[in-house]
Amino acid sequence: MSSYREENPVNPLPPVVVALAVFLIGIELVFAAGTMGLAGGPEAAGWRISAIENWGFREPLFSWMVENGRYPLSDLARFVTYPFLHLSFTHLLFVLVFLLALGKMVGEVFSPFAFLVVFFGASIVGALAYWVVWDTPVVLFGGYPAVYGLIGAYTFLLWAELAMTGGNQLSAFRIIAFLMALQLIFGLLFGAGLTWVSELAGFVSGFGLSFVVSPGGWSRVLVRLRRR
Repeated sequence: MSSYREENPVNPLPPVVVALAVFLIGIELVFAAGTMGLAGGPEAAGWRISAIENWGFREPLFSWMVENGRYPLSDLARFVTYPFLHLSFTHLLFVLVFLLALGKMVGEVFSPFAFLVVFFGASIVGALAYWVVWDTPVVLFGGYPAVYGLIGAYTFLLWAELAMTGGNQLSAFRIIAFLMALQLIFGLLFGAGLTWVSELAGFVSGFGLSFVVSPGGWSRVLVRLRRR
């Protein structure tokens, strides 16, 4: 009797990644249905803009909250709801590419809880960086700060692996260096936006959080440092 076992040539995505992707696509489908008049009546055409206004991160609103010491939960929720809102399907598509690619690599190592800590932690830190750096009425929305957190987590995995094998740890940062260079080029050609601050902060927070939530994260780094 043969011991051969047929294996799936395509490794399935971690369930937490699938759940986030389905949720993101579901929201976009609702907006698209409203825009095309398939649901909600005439007012549904404005669902996307209303959602961004009501659930996107608004820097002046959070400044008011800090100044007055009042933090309504409905407004604090904006820190974790803005990543699910996008201007168009094309906007969402690029976020999905990062989520599925980086999410698979990170989600196969991190627990679902750790994965969500990185995803939403990067969202929160990205919004806080937006608030600290800019004084603007422009609403922050879109999943880039969150998926940049996944880039940070993946960079941590590469960095830790290179530390264990004695490789050049700086090479782990090639991805973020490449993306930031692209942002600089596009900024010079078409004008720089405001979200790059949130994306960079998301990356830094994803990398930093991985010391805490990755399997053996900080202890593994300490072991490596003690060997030097």
